Amino acid sequence: MKTFISELEEHKAMMERLADCSGAIEAAGALLIETLRQGGKILLCGNGGSAADCQHIAAELVVRYEKNRKALAAIALTTDSSILTAHSNDIGFDTVYSRQIEAIANEKDCLIAISTSGTSKNILNAVDAARLKGMAVIGLTGCEGGELSGQVTHSVIVPSDVTARIQEAHILIGHWWCGAIEGAY
Repeated sequence: MKTFISELEEHKAMMERLADCSGAIEAAGALLIETLRQGGKILLCGNGGSAADCQHIAAELVVRYEKNRKALAAIALTTDSSILTAHSNDIGFDTVYSRQIEAIANEKDCLIAISTSGTSKNILNAVDAARLKGMAVIGLTGCEGGELSGQVTHSVIVPSDVTARIQEAHILIGHWWCGAIEGAY
């Protein structure tokens, strides 16, 4: 069994490597600020723990992160249980997010597509749908970036192959974006 200290050391080592991604993280943050300034929305999609991260980030933007300010337009495409289950049952899970993008997104919006592997079919389909709408897309991934990293406007590839470490970095990045956005308002 791994000790907590060994897990902490693995986390710290990955976080130190994350500094090499600061340029991509900051560029994506600037894109998010510009999206909101232009009247667009931030849409987010992911699976499992990444779906929870989508909800978390959207809540920080709509409600507040660290200070009271006006509500910001953010939607986690992971939260409407009726849409998710009807679409998955009637059509299939591979297009559960792309269908929502087709319905509610426009060219002013930005999609944050989260996939630890960069290979989730429903995430890749969401990116395709966003690009067809003329949207900017931020890919938040890990491992080697998968297909996702080559199909987005800005790609942030967490330097790890361990899902838990990637997800820990994703929420840190999401929190940094929320703080940067809040600082602009």
